[in-house]
Amino acid sequence: MMVATEYVDVPVDGAVMRTFIAAPKAEGKYPGILFYSDIFQLTGPMLRSVVRLAGYGFLVAAPEIYHRIEPPGSAIAFDDAGRERGLLNAAKTPVADFDGSRRAALDAIKGHTRFAENKLGAAGFCLGGHLAFRAALEPDVRATVCFYGTGIHNGKLGLDADAGSLGRAREISGELLLVWGTLDPHIPEEGRTAIAEALTSAGADFSERLYPAEHAFMRDEGPRYDPEATDRAFADMVGLFRRIFA
Repeated sequence: MMVATEYVDVPVDGAVMRTFIAAPKAEGKYPGILFYSDIFQLTGPMLRSVVRLAGYGFLVAAPEIYHRIEPPGSAIAFDDAGRERGLLNAAKTPVADFDGSRRAALDAIKGHTRFAENKLGAAGFCLGGHLAFRAALEPDVRATVCFYGTGIHNGKLGLDADAGSLGRAREISGELLLVWGTLDPHIPEEGRTAIAEALTSAGADFSERLYPAEHAFMRDEGPRYDPEATDRAFADMVGLFRRIFA
């Protein structure tokens, strides 16, 4: 499908959350997906991922996760200084702020004229994978994909040493897909095992996909990019959303 894009400023706590939205050009209503970036915000790789997903028949919205700190339109560079900036922004952000922004983003999707009622999902990369996991706690989110979500296994998210995300796994009412790179030092095997055990104990409906790839293997800039693993992982996501929202 051909895709149309726009930026929308979503009001949050008296300020705005700049959000990139992509949807098929063809008239109609489509399932809405809240798609979280990594710590670098709305970079070229992230925007391309949003457009790519929209091309499969989805209304996709990607918010700037640091809208309380960075001015609108701030994409962070993929270099050492950018990495430090992104991590520092995360360290300044309480989980309560991430959660408030999430609800605002989900409500904006539900209020979009192209949104298909009762068809709401979420996805995210890296820190955004953890944010997507927390989106799965929302009762109206029916399907979620977490790509190498950091901090889920040990609770670390933003300013909070333990966001308690895994402890709330019983609140997940939709289906969850976890995608991991087995060479990822940020989420080691014992971390993945801890997540799976907690989700199983909570009775969550989840599945996992493991690829022999490094952290951020789906970012199509830089030495860690793995095209084949990316294509397969992306197909995993599309397959889940199409099945749930059929």
